[in-house]
Amino acid sequence: MRKAHKFKLQNQSNTIKIGNMLDDMWEIHVHIMLLQRRYYRMFGKNLSASRLNAHVAKLKKRTKPHWADLPSQVVQDVVLRYGKAQDAFFENIKDRKAGLTTRKVGRPKIKPRHKYCSMTFTQAGYELKDNRIKINCIETWFSFHKHREIKGNIKTITIKRDKCGDYWICFSCENVDASEPKPKTGKSAGFDYGNKTFLTSDEGDKIQSPQFFKQSLRTLRSLSKSLSRKVKGSNNYYRACRALARQHRTVARQRADWQWKLATQLCSEYDILIFETLNLDGMKRLWGRKVSDHAFYQFIQILEQKCAKHGKKLKRINQWTATTKPCSDCGYHNKVLSLSDRQWTCPECGSYHDRDVNAAINIKRAGLAA
Repeated sequence: MRKAHKFKLQNQSNTIKIGNMLDDMWEIHVHIMLLQRRYYRMFGKNLSASRLNAHVAKLKKRTKPHWADLPSQVVQDVVLRYGKAQDAFFENIKDRKAGLTTRKVGRPKIKPRHKYCSMTFTQAGYELKDNRIKINCIETWFSFHKHREIKGNIKTITIKRDKCGDYWICFSCENVDASEPKPKTGKSAGFDYGNKTFLTSDEGDKIQSPQFFKQSLRTLRSLSKSLSRKVKGSNNYYRACRALARQHRTVARQRADWQWKLATQLCSEYDILIFETLNLDGMKRLWGRKVSDHAFYQFIQILEQKCAKHGKKLKRINQWTATTKPCSDCGYHNKVLSLSDRQWTCPECGSYHDRDVNAAINIKRAGLAA
């Protein structure tokens, strides 16, 4: 089992050296992208990763001697990232031609300097002692808040800079002992997602979303107005940028914390969790901010991790499975049901339905049948 640990680097004056290293990595990234474009324009081919690495090694000896001070494996990771992006682009073309997906992945593009924010170490280039890490090329130690023990074998170490200017260190570890699964309850449940109610179970339980973005909307508007008044490029402009980024980070953390706790609660109560696949992009075009504030796709990703960790099952039924209009008692298809109808009575059997509960029951049946 593979697991990641994330810690915050302590605020210290020498973190500016990490920023300088990231700027050098960005220069290599730009050079590789421009070289690849020119080569493809001249010969109609893409350069391989091995040839790009050899080219960068020559530049270290000739025109870019300051690149030689950077860790070699970190430089190779810049080329590796480009290769992964290029592979994803061509694989997406094949999948779209085969009808496997409608999602589009663009060609790799040159990132702006402020968006190139991470570097990855593999086996060398650093030294680790307790809650301190030394980057060998700049001969500097950095301390981080080690709030938990690092378990497993460390495979990669990534240092990231966020929009607020803070630095984080991420350890990717292999051979991590799996946690003990939660006890079996023998219960299964279907859940329907909605804008008015975040989740509705087939038993009639309704879970409301706190909508953290909506709660912070007044503060975000005030900070955005303050940013718009600043002269772009000035010191006050960047201070306002960081203040706005910190508020957005607070909202994202509140939402993630609530979703992790909800996922843990659902895994404790049920053995099988069944959800409907939704066209969230289409829903965002209709309802916009509220759908984004709920972050339903992020919640499903969190729930998948929790289910894998605790030995529970997560099922997702097809997007086109009819769940809202069929009656859960007799199967009658109510074609005249509109979005504004929250309760309705079946004209065939006379059953009274709550729209969301009826959909959750149908989702559960479709998931168990599959």
